[in-house]
Amino acid sequence: MRVMIVDDEAPARKRLRRMLELQPEIEIVAEASHGAQALDLAKQYSPALVLMDIQMPGMNGLDAARQMAAWDHPPAVVFCTAYDEHALAAFEVAALDYLLKPIEQAKLEKALQRAEKLTQHKIDEAVTAVSPHVLVSTAQGVERLALADVYYFKAEQKYVVAVHSGGEALLRESLQQLEQAWGQYLIRAHRNTLIARDCLRGVVRDGARYRALLRGIEDEPVISRRHLQEVKAALADAG
Repeated sequence: MRVMIVDDEAPARKRLRRMLELQPEIEIVAEASHGAQALDLAKQYSPALVLMDIQMPGMNGLDAARQMAAWDHPPAVVFCTAYDEHALAAFEVAALDYLLKPIEQAKLEKALQRAEKLTQHKIDEAVTAVSPHVLVSTAQGVERLALADVYYFKAEQKYVVAVHSGGEALLRESLQQLEQAWGQYLIRAHRNTLIARDCLRGVVRDGARYRALLRGIEDEPVISRRHLQEVKAALADAG
């Protein structure tokens, strides 16, 4: 598999190269230090996979990945970054994976295996139609959580909690960021709550308050009066 490394720091590129050289099926075809150079070299060498930093001088990794995604035969992109606040934006440009520095050999190998299993046709589909995910913190580290598995998000102090089919997990994105990125999948029920539209099945009155009935879970999040009509409209649209 043809791979290109993109990072503005030479030591980071060198470390990735050393890790990749342990994989006999990998051919490193180019290295770039910023997004614009990455675009030029990707057109010249046609890598199947680009390992790319996000924060770089000039054109950053997100902008470069966004332009690559518009190509007829785009490479798969795995972001390698020291910061996790770009997770939503990364998956909006259909990144295949998102690795946090310092990158672990095992996680890199897992990302390489995912890319290697994809045919060019599947890579095209992955870049143009990746199912929406968020990054969450678990006991095992940072992991991807499919929005399809989320019942609702609730704000608690400095964090947002994703209540999902496997339990609960923390993420650093705010409810506002989630709503802006995934508004087609989420409905605002309260200033502290976003509900998955596909899970919403009804509204009940509980004394002076209203609560949302959700499919697949007994939790009944509170609906504020401010957002009640919005939730009812979402129910009506869903039929």
